[in-house]
Amino acid sequence: MKWNTRITELLNIDYPIIQGGLAYLAYADLAAAVSNAGGLGQITAMSLNSPDELKAEIKRLRTLTDKPFGVNFAIGQHGRPFEHMVQVAIDEQVPVISVTGGNPKGVLDMVNTHAIKKLVLVAARRQAEKAEELGADAVMVVGQEGGGHLGRGDTGTLVLTPQVVDHVSIPVIASGGIGDGRGLMAALALGADGVEMGTRFIATKECVDAHPGYKQALLDADENATTVIKRTLGMPARALKNEWTTRILELEAKQATYKDMKELISGEANKRYIYEGDATAGFGWAGQISARIDSIPTVKELITDLLTEAETIRSKWK
Repeated sequence: MKWNTRITELLNIDYPIIQGGLAYLAYADLAAAVSNAGGLGQITAMSLNSPDELKAEIKRLRTLTDKPFGVNFAIGQHGRPFEHMVQVAIDEQVPVISVTGGNPKGVLDMVNTHAIKKLVLVAARRQAEKAEELGADAVMVVGQEGGGHLGRGDTGTLVLTPQVVDHVSIPVIASGGIGDGRGLMAALALGADGVEMGTRFIATKECVDAHPGYKQALLDADENATTVIKRTLGMPARALKNEWTTRILELEAKQATYKDMKELISGEANKRYIYEGDATAGFGWAGQISARIDSIPTVKELITDLLTEAETIRSKWK
């Protein structure tokens, strides 16, 4: 089966599969494995401490693959300045950048005059239209099934994807609730040109920074294993249920402020869980697709199995 879509052509990749930014986890080993397997791997820029660290990670990635890759910029509501990090991506002439978690204008304004492909994560039709106006080459559409930060609405990927497809002219990438061949084929049937997967790539051998306990929690998850935190703060995000998220939700029920919850929802709390596996001291992002994860393969095995499943489905449609 040929996998040529507008996304494979735009990004010069073999398969329309993009690895999500994955805060504190998406570094050179994982990104190179995805790119070498024919997808688009990404480094998470804003999880690094300085421009020098980002430059070093990009250079290390280039020793591991000669394939296209991306650098993700998570522009959070309470994030630090990003301009100096974007400049590194420009100076290093990275093939692709993606913008998630905030208004993409600042990043796109810096990059629009360069030969870098620009992807923007959106959670609503209007956001997608605006991203196209600002110069995005493609949009990634995340529904409520996704892990990590989501849109403020409750629209799922199944409805949101064709809604965006019908209102923009640039390629659309479906995200949220996708982790296998069935998800890929469903996304293509909805009019998308590819998929972005985040949670599924955590449960792979090359996601070397994820603690075994975190990966095991994904294996053990069912359809009720995740919850949305930070909704009352206006920045909802999906994580695995544990003691820590219960504490957060209890505070939210009492209308706690950001200041009241700052330590509980911090990046440090996230890292304590994903790096150390301590469910009593932090939390881990995860999408609802965790209910469908039952193995920890290599990235190459994952993508091979995904494509085999997709091709089997396609053969039944003849």
